[in-house]
Amino acid sequence: MNPENPIVQLCIAGMAAEAEGRSADAKALFEQAWDKSEDDFEACIAAHYVARHQATPAATLEWNERALRYAEAAGDDLARDFFPSLYLNYAHSLEQLGRTYEACRHYGLAAGRLNDLPPSGYAQFVRGGVTAGQRRTCGSSN
Repeated sequence: MNPENPIVQLCIAGMAAEAEGRSADAKALFEQAWDKSEDDFEACIAAHYVARHQATPAATLEWNERALRYAEAAGDDLARDFFPSLYLNYAHSLEQLGRTYEACRHYGLAAGRLNDLPPSGYAQFVRGGVTAGQRRTCGSSN
């Protein structure tokens, strides 16, 4: 992601607000990023963060699904390293709604994209989330 992109800058500011415990400010920044997004990739990024501040699991699922749809429209050239996290969040939303079969399937899709992430602490975090999600929804054999 280009850190000079205004949508990315808004999301970075939103993450900083989250880290400081300013949830309302973070939500406002993410919503501003959504309102200002101009293409599928920017919409994907903004929707991914807007999802984090929804009042209900159903609304969170809706935003996670929206982020995934926009990433698919943007294509692998732009969104390749974003898919593992998007699938992870979507699967977790499904799991929260008791839709474990679908959650297992999407945790599997996330697992299939883990190699798209460059080695980092973030990649380890996503990998851990996928593994734990698969254990909860697919059984302990994964």
